[in-house]
Amino acid sequence: MKQAKETVVLITGSNSGIGNATAKLAAAAGYITYGGARREATFGAIQAVGAHPIALDVTDDAMMRAAVAEIEAKHGAVDVLINNAGYGQMGPIEHITREQWLQQYDINVFGLARMAQLVIPAMRRQGSGRIINISSAGGEFTFPLAGAYHSTKYAVESINAALRLELKPFGIQVVTIQPGPVATPLAQSAA
Repeated sequence: MKQAKETVVLITGSNSGIGNATAKLAAAAGYITYGGARREATFGAIQAVGAHPIALDVTDDAMMRAAVAEIEAKHGAVDVLINNAGYGQMGPIEHITREQWLQQYDINVFGLARMAQLVIPAMRRQGSGRIINISSAGGEFTFPLAGAYHSTKYAVESINAALRLELKPFGIQVVTIQPGPVATPLAQSAA
């Protein structure tokens, strides 16, 4: 009898906050859990919750490819991708520089979409998978001084809606999580 494949979970931005708490829960549930982080110095926080740290910066295509390739070489596929990496660029839109806009979108939108692109082929081959994108209640409404951040979360909502329809025929589920305010180091983490 063929043994069931263990579920492999990859979480971006898992050295702190929601990502670290999620890595702890996934590892405790018995999933093979990989926690992505940009800086090796933060790997201890991932190991402390029982997950395997992996170098992963969602603004670095080579690093994203390498992380997914490493996991697929060991396990065949990422079964569950949790796109959690993100930060909030705060301030009046009038004063947000082009570079700040680009960084906000690179991390919160383009990195999320690229990670999905990288795991989809193996998920499709195995006929199953789940992509969980951490959005925000801020994808439904907007507050002053957070327009750049909120605009990325509106974009994530649109990406999720399209992915959900595109991937359903292949047995891949797309889930959106919209947390409200959470006490995390979100605003400081992009520095």
